[in-house]
Amino acid sequence: MAFAYPEFRPSRCTRYRFRYSECQRCLDHCPYDAITLTDEGARLDESRCRNCGLCITACHTGAWTSEIFKPIDLLRQAIRQPEMKIACAPSGLAADAVVPCLGVLSPGFFAYLSKRRIPVTVLGAAHCPECAHAPKGAEALADHLAAAEQLRLAAEEPDKPWLPVTVVTETPQEKGAEQVALERRQFFRRLVGRGVDTFAAPPAPADRPVVPDKAIRAGAYAMTEERELLQIVCDRQDGEAVELSWHESLPLLRLSLQPGCTNCEACFRVCPTGAIKIEENPGEWGLIFQFDRCVGCLVCLEVCQPRVLTADAHFDARPEQPARVLHALRKQRCSRCERFFVAPEPREQCPICEDDDDAFAQIFG
Repeated sequence: MAFAYPEFRPSRCTRYRFRYSECQRCLDHCPYDAITLTDEGARLDESRCRNCGLCITACHTGAWTSEIFKPIDLLRQAIRQPEMKIACAPSGLAADAVVPCLGVLSPGFFAYLSKRRIPVTVLGAAHCPECAHAPKGAEALADHLAAAEQLRLAAEEPDKPWLPVTVVTETPQEKGAEQVALERRQFFRRLVGRGVDTFAAPPAPADRPVVPDKAIRAGAYAMTEERELLQIVCDRQDGEAVELSWHESLPLLRLSLQPGCTNCEACFRVCPTGAIKIEENPGEWGLIFQFDRCVGCLVCLEVCQPRVLTADAHFDARPEQPARVLHALRKQRCSRCERFFVAPEPREQCPICEDDDDAFAQIFG
């Protein structure tokens, strides 16, 4: 069975949406070089994968998922309890929940529970230096805690203080080696479900979908649980702005457009979440940005050929803000074919008719 390994969903990956994308967040976070990047997205080498789960949290678009680690299930468990203790599997410590690596705990997870004032204790950080997931697991944990602190500083209200997360960095002396080994084996059995043979068996080969050989590939829009969680975290009851700076670990981004847009609509076509959309009516064309749907994957910036689409270094992260009109043009009517078109400057003919005239002139003079 293949349930023990992370599953890759190509249509959510920026490398699938735009084959020349240079995104490699999952590869950078993998401690075992188990991920290979391709023009169609990414592939997982099951013989190398150790189920640390870091690729799942690293991906802003939710391209990686797993049946053995679902962040939303961990959150549901936490909000049903008066307090939550979380340990990593390699440490062998007992806790309310055991995760493959502490680096899988996202900034949104920490910030949400802090805002709800649910006491969270993270156990096993003392094991990070000697862990097989090191140093990437420890680096991810530190980065996510720093991002959660940035969220607290921006979204915490004076009369509603957040509860800080407790990270235990000491090794418990009372736990014997035999008990630690036993707990590790117990977690391994829970992880596997049906034994070592099932865990180690590679997934059955499946027919891979035919991927269009195009620079930009279509795919359904999909939002992530982490982005929806941040909607709640950044919602202040006092109406004050939530001023944030761009952070690599936060799926938050606000776009601006500089002069020079060619109206190619490539940014709209590659966006995996629908944060960029085209709005048209009989007289106007508009390029619209919806902050609440953006996960900061940056693929729109990569595909913009004139390089006029930019990311704001600082922005207000409050949810339900009005959509930003990045570019708006009045439609023009071609004098030859009478089709409507948009162009940055007034023109008599649409680009198609102009190309036809140029081709005719080159052939017949």
